[in-house]
Amino acid sequence: MKRRAIGLVVYSAIGVISSTGVTFADMVGRYECSVVGPSVPEPVGDRPDHTIQSIQYSCVGVDGLLKGATLSGNAVVEWQGPKSTFLAASTTHRTPGGLAVGQLLEGSGLIVVKDGKPLGQDASGKAMIKFASGTLAELAGRTLKWISKPVSFNRFEQEYFSE
Repeated sequence: MKRRAIGLVVYSAIGVISSTGVTFADMVGRYECSVVGPSVPEPVGDRPDHTIQSIQYSCVGVDGLLKGATLSGNAVVEWQGPKSTFLAASTTHRTPGGLAVGQLLEGSGLIVVKDGKPLGQDASGKAMIKFASGTLAELAGRTLKWISKPVSFNRFEQEYFSE
């Protein structure tokens, strides 16, 4: 009976994964990032815990096609309590002999708290590479999935995957 139950769970999980179209995408690259300057959520004033935050950040590529690259980015994030929605963002990726510019398509996240203090946010979404040249030319016009995870206060990792 136990084997049948375990089998049912395993086959159900496989069925769910295949029916949702989940695939294992190739990693394009991974960055280690730091928030640059102050980044304080500003109250919107229409309801409690509704804020807007503008974030500037800088990153260094540590893996994949983006290893050795630098990234300059900015994002505008709407917060409703612990949940975030990315309203706008752009990124500039630079490598020796290459340049790419990305634009946010969608993104959302959730605040991460450690020892009772906000550490950062787990976030994910999609971005489109609107321009790419040189060593990054293969990224031109591609839509990439991204995920961000906090490492410490004002520090995070960001990974890009092909869609």
